Amino acid sequence: MTEPSATFILFGATGDLAHRMIFPSLYNLLADGLLPRDFLIIASGRSAFSDEEFRAEVDGALHKFLSADRYDPAFAQQLGAMICYEAVEAGNAEQFVNLGKRLDGRLDRSISVYLSTPPSLFAPTAQGLADAGLITPLTRIAMEKPIGKDLASSKQVNDAIDALVDESRIFRVDHYLGKETVQNLLALRFGNMLFEPLWNASAIDHVQITVGETVGLEGRSSYYDGVGALRDMVQNHMLQILSIIAMEPPARMDSTAVRDEKVKVLRSLRPMTAEMAKTNSVRGQYGPGAVQGQIVTGYADELGKPSDTETFVALKAHIDNWRWQGVPFYLRTGKRLPTRQSEILIQFKPVRHSIFGRNGDLDPNTLIIRLQPEEYIRLLIMTKRPGLEREVHLDEVTLDVSLTAAFAGQRRRIAYERLILDLLEGDPTLFVRRDEVEAQWAWIDSIIDSWKEANVKPAPYPSGNWGPSSAIALIERDGASWND
Repeated sequence: MTEPSATFILFGATGDLAHRMIFPSLYNLLADGLLPRDFLIIASGRSAFSDEEFRAEVDGALHKFLSADRYDPAFAQQLGAMICYEAVEAGNAEQFVNLGKRLDGRLDRSISVYLSTPPSLFAPTAQGLADAGLITPLTRIAMEKPIGKDLASSKQVNDAIDALVDESRIFRVDHYLGKETVQNLLALRFGNMLFEPLWNASAIDHVQITVGETVGLEGRSSYYDGVGALRDMVQNHMLQILSIIAMEPPARMDSTAVRDEKVKVLRSLRPMTAEMAKTNSVRGQYGPGAVQGQIVTGYADELGKPSDTETFVALKAHIDNWRWQGVPFYLRTGKRLPTRQSEILIQFKPVRHSIFGRNGDLDPNTLIIRLQPEEYIRLLIMTKRPGLEREVHLDEVTLDVSLTAAFAGQRRRIAYERLILDLLEGDPTLFVRRDEVEAQWAWIDSIIDSWKEANVKPAPYPSGNWGPSSAIALIERDGASWND
């Protein structure tokens, strides 16, 4: 059993993610009695703050990002008392030494370091900690995505961190894995006899994964341009969802068994070629339009210059293994789409033969798993229409399980609460292993290379639409359609 951490060092503590997610999550863990009594948070950024000034910053973030009924001044004060602030810039050895002084008497215990910084600072920050003698065999390091921008740069980042910290103590964060509904995919598949026997190519026609955003750049232009939807969303969030949907049953519910099965799926993804790219992929970039009744400008206008960066991508993927041979996986994500939603659709094959005659047209069963903003599981099935007619008339009805309603008495947690708690307790199951990251990048690199070879450019689409019309053609030429 690993020793829980009572020390949490947060780099990038002045950033948006820390204010919106990390400090509210720490507050909630404290309020629920899940943090040690002697817990210490060392917050670090490049800006200069005194401890009291930064505690006031955190309190302001809690006021802003926690619901009014959740904020309690007593707990906020208690969290503030656990926080100290130390300005540290990568490469400044003296500042790392000063940070180490805050750890007096704690280096012989487990320490969790959270790198909420640009990926270019992961290795220099970890090296600065090591040079100051602040990395021990009990130190854990968590890194926010993205890990690199392609396979080669990902390996460079991983090599640099691996040289300082053992892989078992590296926690690569993908916040989608902290979502209750994503974790519930494991329970749905492996905790119910109803689904697993049918979860294969003999019964499933195709799978759709959609992650739609209504927002545009939202102040992220310096990061997003040149990265695009493929690297920003598909490489991490969507491939993690795909791997959980498609994985073989793990031998047990532990970090090694679960992640072993996920990486097998990722390695089975059929690489994209230039010829495939023309029919199996779509790139798009939003132009002016209206989203939910609000007039918005196009991507180039927001950016202030023309760009070849895609803000929308749709893909037809294949998993070349026994379970999924011949089953297409359709992936779609983009910005400035009509609605904000993340969902998975499992389309089952039709019944082989209908006994109900001309009134018995059978729609194939469909399973829809909504991850956000609502959380539900819907199963569409055929049933008899009420009546005394001798000819049976069938209609499609929905079996609807609202997870929000089913667990109405329980607070829906921020994904980072689960991930931070697991980091502190040393459980890596919901974090991404190095071989997973590199298998993801290997497939993404094949798409990027095929786009370059086939000269696939982003097609324009009006904001408020579901991407370019070619995204509709990508799935409809197979006789299917997107679930909008």
